[in-house]
Amino acid sequence: MTTVTFLVLEGVDKGRVFRDLPIPVTIGREEGNVLRLNDERVSRYHAKIQHDEGDTILTDLDSTNGTRVNGSTVQIRRLRAGDQLSIGRTMLLYGTMEEIEARRASYSKAAAGTGGTQTIRANELAEASGRANLPSKKPVPQQPPEWSARDEDIPPMPNKLSGAQAARLAEIFDYLHRGITTSVENIDANEDGTEVKLGFNEWQTVQAVQMLLARFGRMVAEPEHHG
Repeated sequence: MTTVTFLVLEGVDKGRVFRDLPIPVTIGREEGNVLRLNDERVSRYHAKIQHDEGDTILTDLDSTNGTRVNGSTVQIRRLRAGDQLSIGRTMLLYGTMEEIEARRASYSKAAAGTGGTQTIRANELAEASGRANLPSKKPVPQQPPEWSARDEDIPPMPNKLSGAQAARLAEIFDYLHRGITTSVENIDANEDGTEVKLGFNEWQTVQAVQMLLARFGRMVAEPEHHG
């Protein structure tokens, strides 16, 4: 059985995961939809997901406010893991973290094969240096671990937070989440979603969120300096 997974990035249902939904999937605000959204700007029956000849196809069901994929308004579109769907005020991410990671890895491999940047690990460099009998003047820096959003790679949240601590943490998360969301609302993606452009203002917002995360991380590590 073919299934699909959607993660809600923005909207009333933010944070929900609609996992392994059996195709066909209807999306809308009316009861009876396989993926029901609590969003007044979503039509009763807004869009449909089908499987055809190995592809996952999204079709807008003549919705009032339309459907966007990676920033572009569409009537029908083939979906790929990692695509972003905007339906009403709701933003959905298509695919599981594993599916998105697999697509990213295959794209990186294809780019390397066509002259793109190829990552060579430190031990491979050392072996190549030894085969060529070239002395190494300084150690090759270790590559940092590749970032991943797979469940097994995500650090655990702290347990037993007090009510006040949980409320403050939720406020911080919501604030940072809002910054990222406003940055990606107007992305400009190519047809297959392999390249995405951000405007200068959006890029500055992303960097501001990065800066705030760095500051919050230091505040947690060195609370005595931020009392």
